[in-house]
Amino acid sequence: MSRQIAVYHQEWSAEVAAALPQLSKPQATVLALFSLGMVFARSCAITSVAAFLAVALERPLNTVRQQLRESCWEAAAKAGTQRQDIVVETCFVPLLGWIVSRWQGTQLALALDATTLGDRFAVLAISVVYRGCAIPVAWTILAAGEKHAWRREWLRMLRLLQPAVPPTWTVLILADRGLYARWLFRRIVRLGWHPFLRINQGGTFRPADRSGFSPLTSFAPQVGTSWCGQGTAFKTPECRLACTLLARWEEGHKNPWLIITDLAPEACDASWYGLRMWIERGFKSTKRGGWQWQATRMTDPDRATRLWLVVALATLWLVSVGGEAEADAPESAFEPLQTTLPTQTRQRRATRLRQIGIFHLGLIRLVLAMIDHAALPFGRFLPEPWPTAPPLTITALPQDPASQ
Repeated sequence: MSRQIAVYHQEWSAEVAAALPQLSKPQATVLALFSLGMVFARSCAITSVAAFLAVALERPLNTVRQQLRESCWEAAAKAGTQRQDIVVETCFVPLLGWIVSRWQGTQLALALDATTLGDRFAVLAISVVYRGCAIPVAWTILAAGEKHAWRREWLRMLRLLQPAVPPTWTVLILADRGLYARWLFRRIVRLGWHPFLRINQGGTFRPADRSGFSPLTSFAPQVGTSWCGQGTAFKTPECRLACTLLARWEEGHKNPWLIITDLAPEACDASWYGLRMWIERGFKSTKRGGWQWQATRMTDPDRATRLWLVVALATLWLVSVGGEAEADAPESAFEPLQTTLPTQTRQRRATRLRQIGIFHLGLIRLVLAMIDHAALPFGRFLPEPWPTAPPLTITALPQDPASQ
């Protein structure tokens, strides 16, 4: 086992160093060691990872533990005069570029969402959503309860990521109702990407062929109805926005989906919003479903930000291996595609029903490779086609309010 883990560390270090060239060789080596140990320990807790690596590599536990701890520390807290910080922001473009370089196709969906860790941290994350899971590629960790403007953080992270994707690609940016803002919509469009943002029901919309605004609820007034068209959202001048509205109310939902985008009506589908649910699966993998982030003892947001870089590397690795394995499996190994939109109850579903997620499928492949003394597996990204929703009754809009 010692020899096999040592070989894997060497191979994985070469991958990390090549993908993140701005890191020094010692930084890339320790990040590779940390993420490798995290995969096999099934935990991001430093003590748990160090315990696995110490046994596997026949090294002193305290030595390994200190090495991992210092990878999350600021330079001033480390011993020696040549120590440096790992500047996490400089890794965002290389991380996304790593995914793009192994991505089959030119359509990419990114989801924005926030998660918390008790009363300690609030995490703002941008993740690539892929086959029922999500890979964080940019994040900001703040102290929970601290008054801080999120607008600046979201805009900064989007701006940093933009150079990683070829300008000819179609990039969808998904966000839930709590994150909608006109400034966010406009910044996404300015970057050459496409917002796909869900909005609340309380606003109004004016179709392009009308002179008056109608309540948003009138565009999908009951279950089984839908509407799609261009126009202007929101009546007040400070909120007004030219966009396409997708309104759809599926059976089993408490409320309709109301989504705004800059795409033409014939070039988009309301069911694409279901891809956003995968970032929630990604958060689950970060916590109890995978890396046990909820058990961390860290209290410093900057150190937690560096720990999330290790989490991102380990997740990228597992998801790429597991996703390739799923794509190569016969279709009979999985249940059929789910064509209805996810419900807003606890029993949410993504676009595909999976007996096993690609996160755990990747872990299985890595463990089996180690048992068989096989070469370290590296995966590709083979995305599913974006879903298509079945047709519903198109809403017949009431008389134009301005003509009454």
